[in-house]
Amino acid sequence: MGQISNSIAGTGSISSGPGFGMIWVAMASVIALLIGAPVASAEETATESVKSTMDEVIHILTSEELNQPGRSVERRQKIEQVIKQRVNYEDMAKRALGWSWIELTGTERHEFVDLFVQLLRDAFAGRIDNYVDEQVHYLSEQQEENCAEVRTKLSGRKVNTTLDFRLVDKAGHWYVYDVVIDGAGIVSNYHAQFVSILHEHSFAGLLNKMKEKTLVVKAFETTIVE
Repeated sequence: MGQISNSIAGTGSISSGPGFGMIWVAMASVIALLIGAPVASAEETATESVKSTMDEVIHILTSEELNQPGRSVERRQKIEQVIKQRVNYEDMAKRALGWSWIELTGTERHEFVDLFVQLLRDAFAGRIDNYVDEQVHYLSEQQEENCAEVRTKLSGRKVNTTLDFRLVDKAGHWYVYDVVIDGAGIVSNYHAQFVSILHEHSFAGLLNKMKEKTLVVKAFETTIVE
């Protein structure tokens, strides 16, 4: 999003519930195949929008009923339904691809977005249970024109990491378009890989790489405290 000069929120507030998987918060990234319906009004602050998503995910993660044996798939599906309403996947995919996006046909764009979201789903789906007991600290919110950045921190037994949510106000609703974890962002991380591949291959070659799932989000490799 670039530099944002207007600091809005104070520091030190903590969510009342336990934390949750960062990616499920992030895509509060990046799990469903379609952009969901708007749910967070721009009359709310960006922080309130992020927090409402976190609270819903926490509720699902801590549900006694959904934590029964054999219900993990159902639990993740419910989380995906929450997250897909808060994330602008097409915008995220477009930013990750860069200038090459304008050269794509409608069909190519649709296929690219679907594969991009599937990459993210596969990369993070297995991490959710590692973050159930973490605390979410809301640090600050900065806003510039129709964009905002909400800074949070996850801390606990397994995690000590910062999460910066970047959101855009579209038609009166806040949508996440990027998440930066410990200074490394989803969009910039994938963008670097896409550019490198496109230097050596065609767009069709990039799609094949995505289908083979050989791309990874290196930004999240060191976030779990052993």
